[in-house]
Amino acid sequence: MRTIIFLLILIGAFAFFFQNVRRLVSYLRIGKPENRNDAPSARLKNVLSIAFGQKKLLREPAAGWMHFFIFWGFVVLLTAILETFLQGFGVDLSFAFLGPLYGPLVFLQDLLGLLVILSVIYALIRRNVAHVKRLQTTSHARRDANLILSLILLIMVSMFLQNAAHIAIERATGKDTLDSSARFFSSLLAPLFSGMSADGKEAFFQLFWWTHVSIVLGFLNYLPYSKHLHIGSSIFNVYFSGLSPRGRLTPINLEAENITRFGAGDVEDFTWKQLLDGYTCTECGRCDSVCPANLTGKPLSPRKIITDIRHRTMEKAPLTLAGKDGDGKSLVDGYITEEELWSCTTCRACMEECPVTIEHVGSIVEMRRYLVLNESRFPPELAAAYRNLENNYTVWAFNWRDRAKWAEGYDVPIASSVNDDFDILYWVGCAGSFDMRYQKVARAFSQIMKSAGIKFAILGNEEKCSGDPARRSGNEYLAQTLMRENVETLNKHKVKKIVTTCPHCFNTLKNEYPDFGGNYTVIHHTEFIKELISSGRLELTSPQKSRITYHDSCYIGRYNGIYDAPREIISETAGAPPVEMKRSKDRGLCCGAGGARMWMEEKTGKRVNIERIEEALSTKPDVVASACPFCMTMLTDGVKAKEAESVQVKDIAELVLEVLSDGKDKVQVN
Repeated sequence: MRTIIFLLILIGAFAFFFQNVRRLVSYLRIGKPENRNDAPSARLKNVLSIAFGQKKLLREPAAGWMHFFIFWGFVVLLTAILETFLQGFGVDLSFAFLGPLYGPLVFLQDLLGLLVILSVIYALIRRNVAHVKRLQTTSHARRDANLILSLILLIMVSMFLQNAAHIAIERATGKDTLDSSARFFSSLLAPLFSGMSADGKEAFFQLFWWTHVSIVLGFLNYLPYSKHLHIGSSIFNVYFSGLSPRGRLTPINLEAENITRFGAGDVEDFTWKQLLDGYTCTECGRCDSVCPANLTGKPLSPRKIITDIRHRTMEKAPLTLAGKDGDGKSLVDGYITEEELWSCTTCRACMEECPVTIEHVGSIVEMRRYLVLNESRFPPELAAAYRNLENNYTVWAFNWRDRAKWAEGYDVPIASSVNDDFDILYWVGCAGSFDMRYQKVARAFSQIMKSAGIKFAILGNEEKCSGDPARRSGNEYLAQTLMRENVETLNKHKVKKIVTTCPHCFNTLKNEYPDFGGNYTVIHHTEFIKELISSGRLELTSPQKSRITYHDSCYIGRYNGIYDAPREIISETAGAPPVEMKRSKDRGLCCGAGGARMWMEEKTGKRVNIERIEEALSTKPDVVASACPFCMTMLTDGVKAKEAESVQVKDIAELVLEVLSDGKDKVQVN
């Protein structure tokens, strides 16, 4: 009878679970198609390092190891659970047929079971006693997390007590099995049952066995309704994570006749992978803890964006699949506000930190596209920027004919004037062309190239904005117009190699122009200068003895992995490595200007650039170095706001020019 009851429960539990799995998979079908089946070897490598190796979780060691033990505990303890299920068909059934492998297996089960218990206790303390800020979410989420952790704890405790009772039974009957020798922790608990009768031991074994089975099956069927759904979806999400360049946004086919609206206003406008991101969010809050907008009191919570997508999917998908028109609600406005979306700097810190490779930024940009292209809803400051881009091909109200004025008198060759006789095109960008402070950087870099004997040219008045501000702010139509016109110009001049001082231009030209027929070798000026120094083409004088801290630009750092070149240059020019800020390299804090935030006012909370410059000033620097025009502007404004006039903000190119043996003699860049 016991076996029949167990079999019926087992069949019922798994039938209910797989019905829920089928339901959740069917919900993904309301999303748009997207091919994520390419490069299986690279995808499996991600699964091994991120999902199984827990690489991203271990970026925060204490919490990372806690999760590592819980994850791997469950992986190994699946064998213990299967053995428990076997015992439902016969108490003495086990994996003992594995022979010499069985002893190490059960030892590992006990070891990891103990580590899981300790890890769960630590997790409960962090949530309920230490009150770690990023874990303090809604009351429902807190209850859910505590319930899951409690169920895991009960699964482990019932497993140990079940095994201990079984060992006590075997010892009483004189059996010498691996249960008593290899299950070291269960054996320590066996004396709890030693004074009982045989029937008493058997009763307790049955009690803990049924408890263990019931909690395991209950836990399994609770997961599809819990935020811990990620236990089942995270491996798939990691496998299907993006393999295209980090800095690439998926273009919209603006000429497609079947498109009824652009961007994403509701969940059916996202791809199935973006909906899977919603399933996979662990609500760990790591994204919020590094988000510059969230840290400075803005309404944006990357975690909330993704969980809102999940909640709306659960609400909308059944209606869509049933053929109903809808419920009169939408994701944008109904769940997510405009202010949340416009607070994002697209710095990618959330994606860098996410342990399950959720792609927050792409989803946020899709919703911005919806607001701009369908609703014409965007901050008023962007209206002026869009007009300028349309009329002047730059975000500022400068005349496009003045784009090359910065170079007058500095003997900077223009492509059309030298009949395309050049090796490298210097893409100056809007800041280098029109911003008075960054014009100095453009001149400094030009002088560096001259000193190195580089045969270069600029486009001059033919250059237009790369399209980055329009694209990141959701104006895909305007962005693509600029990008296609620039590609036409670049191809006309037969450009093969481009160097740029702007990380935003660098990222767009390198990672996004190929989608529009622009295939070039694109180099950021920090890597280019480092190559010139290493090859001996630049002769430097004695280093300036300055205390320098370096601010990582998000668009060459997290987006394109350039961290070492700027630091190596600083070491060459200052005689010592930069003094690192607390948040640096891939953990660096955004300056606040990305995602077209450069042209929007911060009206809520603390200014992001103030948060960043305070961290920079805490290193007591003489110079705050940067390698981006937007960062330079934000850092300079921050220095002024903090009245730290003794601290200078300089670009990497300016640091090099100061120690270039013939730099100051050839041209005065200021």
